[in-house]
Amino acid sequence: MAVVLRLQRIGKRTQPHYRIVAIERSSGPHGQPLEIIGHYDPKAEKDKEKVTLNAEKLDRWVKTGAKPSETLGSLITRARKTGQAVAAEKK
Repeated sequence: MAVVLRLQRIGKRTQPHYRIVAIERSSGPHGQPLEIIGHYDPKAEKDKEKVTLNAEKLDRWVKTGAKPSETLGSLITRARKTGQAVAAEKK
């Protein structure tokens, strides 16, 4: 079972919104994710609101061998530079 980290679109046609998910490589674009790691809203007004990322979940999946997609890799880098990677979700 090869796991990848990628974006999964959930928004409407003119309102794109994406989940950052850990999912099996063979799953299609609407496959069931193993875990939701965060969200990406490209139309958000402020840069800090664009990416919401749980750093603990991300690090756990990367340690187990999951590889992020090219696009997600650049989003992760940008989120860590601006401090958008949240250590743990607040309940």
